[in-house]
Amino acid sequence: MSRLDSMLRRLTAQRDGLNWAVARIGDSDGDILDMGLGNGRTYDHLREILPNRRIWVMDRVLQCHPNSTPPPKDFLQGEAEPMLQKLADTGHKIAMAHYDFGRGIKDEDVAEAARLSPMIARVMQPGGLLISGQPLKGFDQIEGPETIAPDRYLFYLA
Repeated sequence: MSRLDSMLRRLTAQRDGLNWAVARIGDSDGDILDMGLGNGRTYDHLREILPNRRIWVMDRVLQCHPNSTPPPKDFLQGEAEPMLQKLADTGHKIAMAHYDFGRGIKDEDVAEAARLSPMIARVMQPGGLLISGQPLKGFDQIEGPETIAPDRYLFYLA
């Protein structure tokens, strides 16, 4: 598979997975967390499909497209551990989280996801949904939408 086809497959799975998760959380309480802002495409999609939810965004640096910049009060800038701790300390509980940290080096990305999993668990509300491109630890893995290959995107319950 070409890198272009792989990217299209990943982005389609990401969009379909997010839309599926939003339908599952419905009107439940809780905020949304996007871990890994990047260019801001996912954040832009989340705010379109969840216009009445607070969406926390986390990344090391703010370098997204100007049209996809989160409000300063919702952007947690820095390394993941202290930002997750800061979010946990506020008492906000997350109904749905999207995990998209990584540099594209599979072994390192998997190790980072495993290391961050306990901290992510601290901010999730019971029954909250996680959508991730990397395997997370300590959560119940569930089946996502039928349109997404099981190895392409992963879905979990907190």
